[in-house]
Amino acid sequence: MESQRKSSGDDDGGERGLLHTWKGYSCSVTPERMLLPRPVLQVALGIRHGVLLVEGGQVYSFGELPWKQSQVPGGPTQECALSGQRVVAVAAGSFHSGAVTEDGGVHMWGDNGAGQCGLSGLSAVPNPTPVALVDSDTVPPQTVPVLELACGEQHTLALSVKREVWAWGSGCQLGLNVATFPVWKPQKVEHLAGRYVLQVACGALHSLALVRCLGSQDVQRPPVDKCRHCNQLLYTMTDKEDHVIISDGHYCPPGAELTKDERKLEAPAHGLKTSPSEPVLSSHTSTSHSDSPAPQTSADPSSDSAPVQDLEKEETALANGVLPCSDSDPTAQSEGGSGAVSVVKSSLYPDEQAVKDYLKKLTDNTQTEAKTGGLHSLLPSAVGLASSPSATLNTLVASCASAVGERVASTYEALSLKKMMNYLPSGVSRSGAPTGLTGTAPGVGDNTTERVRQEDSMQGKKSSSTGDIREEEAESMRRRLSLPGLLSQVSPRLLRKAVRPRMRAVALTPLGAAVPEAPEVLPTLQTEVWSWGHGEHGQLGHGDNLARLKPLCIKSLNSKEVVRVAAGAGHSLALTAQSQVFSWGSNSSGQLGHMESPSTIPRLAKLSEGIRVWDVSAGSKHTLLLADGDCIQPIIYYSGQQAKETEEESEAKEPGHQEEGEEKQERAGGYTPQPVLLPFCMHLGYVSSVFAGGKRCVALSDRNVMGFIASLHELAAAERKFYCKLCNIKTQIIRPLLELESLSSTLGQVTFGFLQILAGQFSLLCHMTGQHAASLTANLRRGRDVKSLLILDHAGIFLDSYNEYCSTLGNFQVMGGIQALTKPSLDFFGKSPELLQRLSECSEENPAVADLLSALFYLPINHIHEYGRLLLKLATCFEVCSDEYQRLQDSCSKFEALSLQLKRRRKDAEYTFHFWKSFPGKMTDSLRKPHRRLICESSNKALTLQNAGRFSVNWFILFNDALVHAQFSTHHVFPLATLWVEPIPEENTGTYGLKMITPEETFTLLASSPMEKAKWLRSINQTVDQALSGATHDKTSVSPGSGPKLEPPISRTASYTFYKDGRLKEATYEGRWLAGKPNGRGVLKWPDGRIYTGEFKNGLEDGFGEFTAPNKALNKNDHYQGHWKDGKMHGLGTYRYASGEVYDGSFQDGMRHGHGMLRSGKLNTSSPSVFIGQWVQDKKTGYGVFDDITKGEKYMGMWQDHLRQGTGVVVTQFGLYYEGTFKDNKMMGTGILLSEDDTTYEGEFSDDWTLNGKGVLTMANSDYLEGSFGGEWGSSLKVTGSYFKPHLFDADKEKTHVVKLGRLCVCSEDKWQAVFVECWSQLGCETSGQGENWKAWENIAVALTTNRWQIQDRPEILSRSHSRTLESLEVIPQHVGPITMDRYHIIRLYLIKACDTPLHPLGRLVETLVAVYRMTYVGVGANRRLLPQAVNEIKSYLNRIFQIVRFLFPDLPEEGGQIPEPTTNLPDQKEPGSTDAPPQSPKPVRVVSCSALLLPVLLPRLYPPLFTLYALDKEKEDGVYWDCVLRLNKQADLALLAFLGVQQKFWPVTISVCMPALGEKQQVRFGCSSYSTPSTSTTKIQVLSSTKDACFASAVETLQQISTTFTPSDKLQVIQLTFEEITQEVQSLLKQDFLWSMDDLFPVFLYVVLRARIRNLGSEVSLIEDLMDPSVQHGEHGIMFTTLKACYYQIQHEKIT
Repeated sequence: MESQRKSSGDDDGGERGLLHTWKGYSCSVTPERMLLPRPVLQVALGIRHGVLLVEGGQVYSFGELPWKQSQVPGGPTQECALSGQRVVAVAAGSFHSGAVTEDGGVHMWGDNGAGQCGLSGLSAVPNPTPVALVDSDTVPPQTVPVLELACGEQHTLALSVKREVWAWGSGCQLGLNVATFPVWKPQKVEHLAGRYVLQVACGALHSLALVRCLGSQDVQRPPVDKCRHCNQLLYTMTDKEDHVIISDGHYCPPGAELTKDERKLEAPAHGLKTSPSEPVLSSHTSTSHSDSPAPQTSADPSSDSAPVQDLEKEETALANGVLPCSDSDPTAQSEGGSGAVSVVKSSLYPDEQAVKDYLKKLTDNTQTEAKTGGLHSLLPSAVGLASSPSATLNTLVASCASAVGERVASTYEALSLKKMMNYLPSGVSRSGAPTGLTGTAPGVGDNTTERVRQEDSMQGKKSSSTGDIREEEAESMRRRLSLPGLLSQVSPRLLRKAVRPRMRAVALTPLGAAVPEAPEVLPTLQTEVWSWGHGEHGQLGHGDNLARLKPLCIKSLNSKEVVRVAAGAGHSLALTAQSQVFSWGSNSSGQLGHMESPSTIPRLAKLSEGIRVWDVSAGSKHTLLLADGDCIQPIIYYSGQQAKETEEESEAKEPGHQEEGEEKQERAGGYTPQPVLLPFCMHLGYVSSVFAGGKRCVALSDRNVMGFIASLHELAAAERKFYCKLCNIKTQIIRPLLELESLSSTLGQVTFGFLQILAGQFSLLCHMTGQHAASLTANLRRGRDVKSLLILDHAGIFLDSYNEYCSTLGNFQVMGGIQALTKPSLDFFGKSPELLQRLSECSEENPAVADLLSALFYLPINHIHEYGRLLLKLATCFEVCSDEYQRLQDSCSKFEALSLQLKRRRKDAEYTFHFWKSFPGKMTDSLRKPHRRLICESSNKALTLQNAGRFSVNWFILFNDALVHAQFSTHHVFPLATLWVEPIPEENTGTYGLKMITPEETFTLLASSPMEKAKWLRSINQTVDQALSGATHDKTSVSPGSGPKLEPPISRTASYTFYKDGRLKEATYEGRWLAGKPNGRGVLKWPDGRIYTGEFKNGLEDGFGEFTAPNKALNKNDHYQGHWKDGKMHGLGTYRYASGEVYDGSFQDGMRHGHGMLRSGKLNTSSPSVFIGQWVQDKKTGYGVFDDITKGEKYMGMWQDHLRQGTGVVVTQFGLYYEGTFKDNKMMGTGILLSEDDTTYEGEFSDDWTLNGKGVLTMANSDYLEGSFGGEWGSSLKVTGSYFKPHLFDADKEKTHVVKLGRLCVCSEDKWQAVFVECWSQLGCETSGQGENWKAWENIAVALTTNRWQIQDRPEILSRSHSRTLESLEVIPQHVGPITMDRYHIIRLYLIKACDTPLHPLGRLVETLVAVYRMTYVGVGANRRLLPQAVNEIKSYLNRIFQIVRFLFPDLPEEGGQIPEPTTNLPDQKEPGSTDAPPQSPKPVRVVSCSALLLPVLLPRLYPPLFTLYALDKEKEDGVYWDCVLRLNKQADLALLAFLGVQQKFWPVTISVCMPALGEKQQVRFGCSSYSTPSTSTTKIQVLSSTKDACFASAVETLQQISTTFTPSDKLQVIQLTFEEITQEVQSLLKQDFLWSMDDLFPVFLYVVLRARIRNLGSEVSLIEDLMDPSVQHGEHGIMFTTLKACYYQIQHEKIT
């Protein structure tokens, strides 16, 4: 492009935009060339003047310009007033002109007598002057930018950027609601508000607008639901019991007759795109009587399927009393009935025969008229009439439709309202709301009817993505629906049956998907032409000569796909996408191009076959047409008056046209009865547009630089020709066939459905081609550049549509559709199908009908190659390195590739179809699927089954989705996704074998030769690979033995349903596979509702998974989540039973086995209880704790087979305690029973709480009974025995009756063995300590990583710190080699982290132990008598965990072993100021003990239950101690020191107080000033007798921290720090080093303990004592602890005087 531009610059603009002008049509005329400095872009002609727009935006005027002050005769003069602006469009009226600038401003000049220049007070405007269009509706008022202007004799129209029309000037042709003229100020034409206007044109006294039908894009405009004039509702709805009636019968008489359409026009409905003539649905009503049954895919009301021509037929029909209404309901009775829908249940027809005759008459009519086709009723949706003269049918249909629509509304809940809307036939919907019968002139039956209908169809398509098909369907539906007997007495249910299946087939064709971006990308073809103004010549096209004050839609053009309108003085033209011209109005000089004169409705101009017009223009009394001829160069036709000057000259006529031309002239007296070809047009080069005005004609042409212009013209011409071709096929072949009543029965429901879908796809393709042709034509007219070629930017739209069409066609062919159509075609088109032969471009002699049909259907596919060729041709016009070349080349290769692919797919479809013809019939039915294509088959015995019987027949057929093994009468289908094939090496067997693996069978196939083996192997592998990638028929097809050798992945994702008997019968598995077995993640579903989701291994559930099984009895599901092995639950898991029980723990072989917890019932159910302990083969066996919440009892002991058996302990909420033996779930045998008040029974039991046999009963005061007892504890006991009062006799006796607890309960080493066994087995050991150390570490690493993967699926579980812990644990610490202090610390840290996460085996162990411990000792278990057991249990945990730690770190010394401290640490280790510490220890060592290593990890978690037990046990002593503390603390410091006998030298004299900053903790120090660190804020306070809580305050504060620590070692550390604090105070007091003696120290420490006021000191002391590290007992810490303990006892026994 650029290169051409440059060259055109050199040649003075000589290459582009050359302007030629002439008058008339006689052969002697030669156009003169008007020379201008730059290429001309646009020309506008008035009666005696013209305006030119040239490149660069300058404007020139020529001709007679009376409004100029100084008229310079001669050539064009530049309009200098516009020189600073860039003009983008110009317009000329009879005597005035206008221009639009780049920013949307309007400039007008010329005659202003009628206000046509929009400037008040001037009769003429000499130079271009700005005119403002101001929208006063907006606040503040805004200027409206304009796109284009059109000028008439006394008025001007402007089209704004918002696509609204503005008008000024005089006359009714303004379309404004005003009474006085002229209108100086531009006003908006309200009647077109809310519509999308594409173009405006002005005749002398009338106006035309080309409007896009309302489509989905316009829905956002606010809907009008009230009449603007009388403010009444335009639509009313009436609810009946099963449907809604929508009526649009509103009538309002304003100035001019506001016809029905106008009313409609006021209301673009929400969900439905409307067009003026159609009933609008308000969004709430499901479907109104849009006149076609729901199943229409053409949802775009925009197109109007009721061409006016037919209206008269409709009228006559009505007049004759044949109301074309289906039996189901007389909805659409006539304009008057205006859609009040009522459902009448009986047929309105006189009889069915009458209807048939009527329909037949209509169809014949159509036949004769159908000359060219449009896309009209292509998708015959399931019930439809297609083309017959539509309006009649329309009404017919309307009725049906409304019936259907209506019923559908009420019954078709399945489709959401929105969808429903989209399926309503667009076009159709119009007509049936009985079309506003604006009087149509008689004699309208010309062949346009047919076209009208066709075009209808085209309309809705792109704009609403579901195409014209809607309409087409609708039409064809009509035929089917309205046949009496089909739906007579429609009941909603019947209707549903009738419509639904078909609807599926058609309306739901994947239209939505077809061309999604279309509405935005491609120009719309769904248009309407609106006209208004004077109509004395019929130039408004409404069938009469009346004037119209308001725009009114020309019904008969509603579905014609008009793409351009033009207006002459008294006539109008409309150019359609199918390159035909409709003309109407004055025909005084033959300017209409047909013989009817004049015409008040649009008729086709008569042009010879094959002339495709693509630009039109109208002058005063003539019409110019620019068309495609036989060659690429465009040709010009002229129709109308001969210009006088040229009448005499008639010499040099071209021989061909001479006689013809003369004859016409003589006969017609100076005008053409029909358009004539202008012979000189061939000399003008490539004409891009024509203009007419006054008597003058102008053509703009380009020279063919580098072949570029020619190629561009060729591309556009080819597309226009192709579009016409497709339309013809559609209207003349596809639609008539679809309309045959017998078709669905002939083809069968399935094939018929496919045909409908195919017809729909064909329609879509056809419509898209039309849109593309329109876009290419527009490009020729204005831009002529590569940038705006849609086929480059949006190639995807084209490729997808063709792809889709080809797939559907292939499916239709494979199902035998083309073959099945042969007979109906023969019946319909006769034995000699010339029409088929002509349209399919078939050159053979006597071809078969099937071949002709196939060629016809495949015709569009050949066009792809044409695209490729033309794009390549365009590309060669550019430099190879240029951007344009690259884009053209890329698109070209895309189309070429698609062309090859589609050819291959056609071959596949044919190959498959022929295969089915030869295949035994029975199997064909079950195996033949539309998308299935044959790859290869073994009928030539190339492949046999190994070990097959002698007489068996084995036939293997490979399709693109399955391998079929057929035998005599049976066959088996192996889906390819789950088929694995392996070649068997030949050296072993000498045969050419292939091993086939499927989920349930493995068999071997033998090939007849190595060649065959290779061929089959490659074919199967390739096909499997494509089946897996989802490319079944879109990608290249597999041809046997071709292409690279592909190995499909052995691991893949697929779905499969098992059929053989066994565990998986009829179950469906979807997920990962490996060599024929489920392997990896997947979902397995059984028909009875069981579902497993999780990991598989080798075909069985293995790994982590979830399982749900319905419980029929309870009508709920059992649910398991956890680990599996070999298809059974194995490992940890949680099982929620339908009964409400939950088991959480270990499984083995599908049974509860190992450690687990079972919770039954919620607190309010019959028996809530919790069991935690060991299970063996689904039964409670071993040690376990059972908490019976309803009884308030807790059992801790041994179990066997769900029963309490062996020793155990029971505690109750009332404080009873029992330990002893159990048998068969009862207390039976020896036992001890204690009650809350220490009454004790020791002896025989026979049942729960039932004494039976010998025993001793001891009272709380130590009196006891000895003898035999009987009866239940708590009720009366029978006793036979002796009573003793011990203290009367010798004191030794009482020792014999102190009951020792703990002998008859389970020893702590035997508790929770299952938990430890589980941990050992996780580390890979059979029993504790038996196993390999390295293997244990390996198992830990595996456990961490697998658990981590599982958690990654559920990230909410994983906190940030947690994931950091996991990362640090993945590093295995060095675990072999001598242990030093550093390594000891590393091990300690590792253990802390490991026990921190349950994903580590140790962490899991600790977590479980904490759970069982709490379970045991919380709640009812908080019984003080359990304390010794609780302490022993912790010690046993420590020992057993330490065993595991030493297994992991084998070099760790055993309990009590020593690790030498590094000597550098010596000073730190020495504790200063402790009197008893030896001055120099021999050599510092660290003693290894389980408590030092593990208590810090374990105890903090067990602390609450344990400390509670201590507190309960020490309750009495702590009470005494606390009373004493409270009393003594009432004393002041000095008094207390004196009372406790502290030596006076240790008494502080002054305390230095640092005045703290606000809010800080106050620090109080003791001693003389020399010791205290002086600071600005330190003050000294004398210790007075009243001072309280001041002495030794820091030591007191330190000791109080004992309650906030957990482990004994931490608590001992606190005590040590307290001693250090005391020492420091005393040293500062005495100003010297000082060694304590116990006698000095004890009273001071006692003071500190009292002042610390520690609530449960007794419990703290006992806890330290019980759990202290034995190695510490005799050291410094031991002595300090002893001191604390002594203080505790001292305080208890302190006598206060």
